[in-house]
Amino acid sequence: MSLERSLTSTESPAAEYLQWLTIEKGRSLATIEAYGRDIEAFCTWLEVEALTVASLSDADFERYFTLLRHGARADSSIARAMSSIHGWFGFMVDEGQLGSDPTARIKGSRRGRTLPKPLPEEQMTALLDSLIGETPPDLRDKALLELLYGTGARVSEVVGINLQDLDFDEELILLTGKGSKQRLVPMGATLRKSLENFLAPGGRSGFPDSKKSSKLFLNARGGALTRQGVALIIDKRALVAGIDRSKISAHVFRHSCATHMLAHGADIRVVQELLGHASISTTQLYTAVSVTSLKREYQNAHPRAHD
Repeated sequence: MSLERSLTSTESPAAEYLQWLTIEKGRSLATIEAYGRDIEAFCTWLEVEALTVASLSDADFERYFTLLRHGARADSSIARAMSSIHGWFGFMVDEGQLGSDPTARIKGSRRGRTLPKPLPEEQMTALLDSLIGETPPDLRDKALLELLYGTGARVSEVVGINLQDLDFDEELILLTGKGSKQRLVPMGATLRKSLENFLAPGGRSGFPDSKKSSKLFLNARGGALTRQGVALIIDKRALVAGIDRSKISAHVFRHSCATHMLAHGADIRVVQELLGHASISTTQLYTAVSVTSLKREYQNAHPRAHD
């Protein structure tokens, strides 16, 4: 099963799970492809046995793996297949797609948390386009939400952005992620315009003591905006736009960015690099090839990369 099919095709019954592993867990391409093959082989067996995912019992599951053990597969390959299928079933239970997990008695690691639902593209567009005010907080909130969606950055990375991290000439933003790892992300046209408006007179300068702080985003007292402050802004803006506040958060912006780019044909490797899943050193980030490739793919795939 190709990676493109496993992540985007409705033919793949595990598309959502594989996408979750890719975007949220940052699993390698080889791992995603292997898991996809394991799950596809299992689904083929279900068809042959006239079984369905919903009707599968723990005895059926044990029967399948007995079949694998009697074959020529290595123990490590069988263990991976168990992990693949166990994780998929756990995911479906967490997502409310199944009432119970027939693999629960099988030892294997569970994935942790469920996949946050991305906002539909039209809802995201409506939310961002509803930010039309000209006051300092309005301009800040517009730039903030455009940045969250436009780059897929973690909220911790966004509140850590300094003014000197913005490069308008190259249309790039330097983010500092987990473990102080840095990466460059593209500044799409819509995001650039929002940032320029915020940094123009009457925007960021309208916050108290704005010259004393190097942080891009400030709160009402002129201090650095916090994660909690971002959550309050998102909650407030979602309410005004008529978006269900229980379904949106900073992390939903991140997941929506990745999901929408994949839907528009972005290379999964580019999405992973944009989200900061790859272990890339600062010097590698500044090489012309990697940045040029990232910018080109971003321009082609992000819904708000152009005017």
